[in-house]
Amino acid sequence: MSETAVAEMSFEAAMAELEKVVGQLERGDVPLEDSIKLYERGAELKAHCAAKLKEAEEKIAVITLDGDGNAAGLKPLDVD
Repeated sequence: MSETAVAEMSFEAAMAELEKVVGQLERGDVPLEDSIKLYERGAELKAHCAAKLKEAEEKIAVITLDGDGNAAGLKPLDVD
């Protein structure tokens, strides 16, 4: 398990570590105390990945078209 602060991780690094955590938990060969720590780390990684995805979605822009179907500009994607 990495000691890197989750907040400093890229989406890809956090997702890779989350996959490792899930794999360790699924094997079931980790002592209870370590399982609890892994679960907590996994929950933090999952929340971080979700936040990074939300940030990315908010950056997506939708091309607006004028009456003739020509590109007229960009507007932020309405994620709600």
